[in-house]
Amino acid sequence: MKNAILIAMACSIVHCVQAQENTLKEYNNYDFVSGEKILFEDNFSGDQKGEFAAHWNLKSGQAVVNDFANKTSLLLTAGNYAKVFPVMKIENYLTDSFTVEFDFYAPAYPVLLFFKAKDKDTRAINFGYRVNTNNFQNELSENYPEGKDADFKKKWHHAALIYKNGQIKCYEDQYRVLVIPQSGFIPQSILFGGIGSKEAPICLTNVRIASGGTMNMLSKIITDGKFVTHAITFDVNKSNIKPESMGFINQLSKFLRENPSIKLEINGYTDSDGDDNSNLKLSDERSEAVKQQLIILGINSSRLSSHGFGETNPADSNSTLEGKANNRRVELIRK
Repeated sequence: MKNAILIAMACSIVHCVQAQENTLKEYNNYDFVSGEKILFEDNFSGDQKGEFAAHWNLKSGQAVVNDFANKTSLLLTAGNYAKVFPVMKIENYLTDSFTVEFDFYAPAYPVLLFFKAKDKDTRAINFGYRVNTNNFQNELSENYPEGKDADFKKKWHHAALIYKNGQIKCYEDQYRVLVIPQSGFIPQSILFGGIGSKEAPICLTNVRIASGGTMNMLSKIITDGKFVTHAITFDVNKSNIKPESMGFINQLSKFLRENPSIKLEINGYTDSDGDDNSNLKLSDERSEAVKQQLIILGINSSRLSSHGFGETNPADSNSTLEGKANNRRVELIRK
């Protein structure tokens, strides 16, 4: 009986590893890279369920933090449109280039990302089976390239957006779905919204807003010998690489293939939450996971080394959400 249990556990682990590898392979052509500095990040894990999110504000409708479809989320439960927005230190926080990412589950209606510019927040992009613009100078629309609308609504999806000089690129899961060549305005801040109900709420989690994300910064490895990235993310308290990290990892593997003389040390860091020793172990496992993924993509192991440093050498304050997010990082050092 004991042997049977051990065999079952081993098979389960192998299945999980294979599933993770297959998912990452689906992102082999993904080119989105998160911005260099985190302005805001929240997964609602620190919020009390049944209450409104501590680091957000409500403009219209109703919203509450709760579990839905196996994730702790901010649920938009009433309003046409319900609108929520992150609490920031300054009102107009977006830079000339920025990225936005979030996971969403929308059983009935799409989630809308509203852009506030000069006190107006009527412009929006709908993220659903169809990604389309509302009140832009040109109304553009494109369908998600996989499955049907009904299938799309039954799953969690990852949305990503990059803005630079008026151009907006919109992603869902591993696909670049819509490109807006000229948006015609300069966003200053954003709101999330949609038409939700208690029975079919719009759910948001893993929200991240970052400045930058405009160019290949890997050249800094050549000029400065070091590059710090927040674009590689992991499951909470695990070393599983999130699929959306593949945009940067794909870029990094290409850079290493084009510069065969460069060797890299991959250093992992965490925030201060949790036990010191556990954080040290976790950061070591995460940096090793990045190394192994680069090997899978064809980089010789002799060119790579990995180390974990836990919560030491913080890059930002551990007293704020964005500070903790900036401390959870991967540093690439030229050897």
